[in-house]
Amino acid sequence: MPATPTGPTTDDARTRTAAGPVPCRIVVCRDCCCGSPKVTGVDHAAQTERLRAAAPVRVSDCLDVCEHANVIVVQPSAEGRAAGARPVWLGLVNDPDATEDIAAWARAGGPGVAPRPDILDLYAITPPRRRTAS
Repeated sequence: MPATPTGPTTDDARTRTAAGPVPCRIVVCRDCCCGSPKVTGVDHAAQTERLRAAAPVRVSDCLDVCEHANVIVVQPSAEGRAAGARPVWLGLVNDPDATEDIAAWARAGGPGVAPRPDILDLYAITPPRRRTAS
């Protein structure tokens, strides 16, 4: 395992690109349930493009939490990771206002950099690997 940095990491290679700081990233699930007609009344393409305007977006196959469609994961920037942040999983993101809240948070820096808007606590879900058997 690599050594933990002892000084500020804001300007080192892990947190910067040629264009500046590495931003937080967003993963949108768009497979069997998320991004499909099974979730009615949502313009999935518009949602993805709206998020893409705020931060880099990766479209993923099934993230294995279909009961929470549409699932969006906000991954911390390098700066956020250095501050101890972990990816934030959000489910049932089927409302344009929720998409706007996520986009605004990502623009502000996302996990570990900007506080998560309280309203997004309503959408927070446990990732599949962190679930415990019942």
